[in-house]
Amino acid sequence: MHRRRILQGAAATAAAALLPASAQAAAAVAGDTDYPSAHWAPASTSNYTVSKRPSAYPVQYVIIHVTQETFSDAVAIFQNPAKQVSAHYVIRSVDGYIDQCVREQNIAWHAGNWDYNTRSIGIEHEGYVDQPSYFTNAMYEKSALLTASICDRYGIPKDRTHILGHAQVPGTDHTDPGPNWDWVRYLRLVNLLGAG
Repeated sequence: MHRRRILQGAAATAAAALLPASAQAAAAVAGDTDYPSAHWAPASTSNYTVSKRPSAYPVQYVIIHVTQETFSDAVAIFQNPAKQVSAHYVIRSVDGYIDQCVREQNIAWHAGNWDYNTRSIGIEHEGYVDQPSYFTNAMYEKSALLTASICDRYGIPKDRTHILGHAQVPGTDHTDPGPNWDWVRYLRLVNLLGAG
């Protein structure tokens, strides 16, 4: 049953990608999301750099974060022009609901390292590194679908060399996603749900 639900979600995501151009254009006007299952919640333009990726910079990494905040507080922080921080996506714990805050072509300020910011997509997950109860089945599954889609669209290998935790970014002082994040499970889901 559980596996069937995952595969049904993957099929729905793939079907959304096959929408006619007119339907895709309407969705872009309605929300400008790069991922069909995401909802548009734009970050302040003071909190990211406008770009034309992947032509300006190659997209080579997905960086996994944990918010250390509630979902709504994290989105509000990205919308506050004084905060100088953002991520491309934020995923809610209880149900895997996804907000997109920065378009993928633009450079979100999430990694604490400019070089990595230019070459990555940042995904925040609601929760706290020391509270594993936030890492729900719904969150893992919806996040893995998103990461698989990003990897497939940009040709990013689905491995731990290219899907990184924030703590792995050179020069960072962050510890997320922390020791309670199940990397084996997560990578298994990303590879199961990817197009390839």
